[in-house]
Amino acid sequence: MRWFHNARLIDPDAGTDTIGTLLIREGRIAERDGPCPDGAEAVDAHGKCLAPGIVDLGVQVGEPGAQHKESLRTAGLAAAKGGVTTIVMRPDTDPAIDTPEVLEYVTRRAMARTPVNIRAMAALTRGRAGREMAEIGLLQDAGAVAFGDGDRVVPDTRVLGRAMTYARGLGALIVGHPQDIGLSTGACATSGKFASLRGLPAVSPMAERIGLDRDLGLVEMTGARYHADQITCARALPPLERAKGNGLDVTAGISIHHLTLNELDLGDFRTFFKFTPPLRSEDDRRAVVEALREGLIDIICSMHSPQDEESKRLPFEEAAAGAVGLETLLPAAMRLYHSEGLSLPQIWRALSLNPARRLGLAGGRLMAGAPADLVLFDPDAPFVLDRFTLLSKSKNTPFDGARLQGRVLASYVAGECVYTREGQDA
Repeated sequence: MRWFHNARLIDPDAGTDTIGTLLIREGRIAERDGPCPDGAEAVDAHGKCLAPGIVDLGVQVGEPGAQHKESLRTAGLAAAKGGVTTIVMRPDTDPAIDTPEVLEYVTRRAMARTPVNIRAMAALTRGRAGREMAEIGLLQDAGAVAFGDGDRVVPDTRVLGRAMTYARGLGALIVGHPQDIGLSTGACATSGKFASLRGLPAVSPMAERIGLDRDLGLVEMTGARYHADQITCARALPPLERAKGNGLDVTAGISIHHLTLNELDLGDFRTFFKFTPPLRSEDDRRAVVEALREGLIDIICSMHSPQDEESKRLPFEEAAAGAVGLETLLPAAMRLYHSEGLSLPQIWRALSLNPARRLGLAGGRLMAGAPADLVLFDPDAPFVLDRFTLLSKSKNTPFDGARLQGRVLASYVAGECVYTREGQDA
């Protein structure tokens, strides 16, 4: 039993940021703003922020198949250090999570090796090949929380439509990657003057708009539940707004990198800034920040994509895309608080409450009875990130050497402390 006092409680459900107390008993939140009961361990938060633990929707873990990039153990340690109390794995493992057997294997190993909660998406199609629907019903019974093919687009509209129809009957959530593959294949930058000056193969943001229009059309036809993993440009926002206005069961996410970086960060061809989709213009970045503020974009995620040094030490066009983000998600999100004017409850709504709600999980709240998955953090603590201090096996972060604000002080899962900064290097 723990009693937090002198804590700045960030409640994304109520939209409040207040000083108060929180009592944890038997792995759950028991009471707010009450006295310390006999026998409870009193924890003085010293006025720092106590919020629901982050629910990170869309984390790539190398196990099975690429443990040299990231294992379940190292992903769990990195998540705990970053205030992420629930990881939602993408199905892009080797083999893909496309059978109940693979899903059970991953789930068993995760429970034995990680200090945080790990839930898994399953592949929408067999082998993520886009040709044949996976066994959605059996995978859902085995514990899959959503279905998608990661950063691969299902090219056959008929296959995707049938999968959506089947998923609708089960109430399953489809996670799509809105891109037109004919336009985006081979591109590593967003089209425009900057990409032309750098001589980089580029793709128009319209590729995202076209892909989203197709997916939303199928959602309208089938009535499926749908989540767009990343909406990164202004041109994709109007169809998203129309779909929500028409009552479709649609949500959208965005990576923290697309919220806080832009295409100019590619200036020296550093491959840590190569993403799928590529970084956008500053106008697009500002547009998606505003969409997040208004609630049009629902979820912020890390899109944690570990790549080894050999995959990144290549010419920009040939290097693997993606960056690690479990440990940098919170401090990078503080840029939205310090520089963009978003409140901490707004940010935590997108980091924790909305992903938990979308997946039907109990987290993301500070109400009595909710799981005691919590993060204690200082939103103002400054530091310079050294990528070699990251607990992830791979160190491919675009924030290496960056000045950041926001330190995780402790993480709790089911009321148990799984990480504390005491004794850690500054």
